[in-house]
Amino acid sequence: MNDFLQVGKIVNTHGVKGELKVIPLTDDPTRFDDLEDVFVGTDTSMNIVNIESVKYFKNTVIIKFKEVLDMNDALKLKDQYIYIDRKNAVKLPKDTYFICDLIGLEVFEDGNRIGEIKDIIQTGSNDVYIVKDEENKEILIPALKTVVKAVSIENKRMEVSLPEGLLD
Repeated sequence: MNDFLQVGKIVNTHGVKGELKVIPLTDDPTRFDDLEDVFVGTDTSMNIVNIESVKYFKNTVIIKFKEVLDMNDALKLKDQYIYIDRKNAVKLPKDTYFICDLIGLEVFEDGNRIGEIKDIIQTGSNDVYIVKDEENKEILIPALKTVVKAVSIENKRMEVSLPEGLLD
């Protein structure tokens, strides 16, 4: 389980005062309004920064960090990610999980290993798990209560009951 969750990707600067254009990687982009500080960087190297202001423009979030004084400072952060720690994560309803926690789970049906979750497609109606088996073949498993029987993030395991003909 990751200690930090990606909530945005810095894609460009915005103006000359050090504002950053961010693509939100969260279901609720307005959640940036509730954050005082975040981590910026990569999976291996992050620095904490304080949020000064947040604005919304089309499908992006414009964020100003107190530590970023001008466009030159902002340019150094381009293509980096914004992370939060788990204590600042939204509380999920029962039987829902963060995507980053599901990726890498081993998927089993009746004790037989089907494969590992490599990615998740968000379709709008329900997610679809992309599972790769030992032969690197992709199996698309719908994230439905009738299919997913049990999830254990701690044990990195998911139990499923696949619809008839899904593996054929």
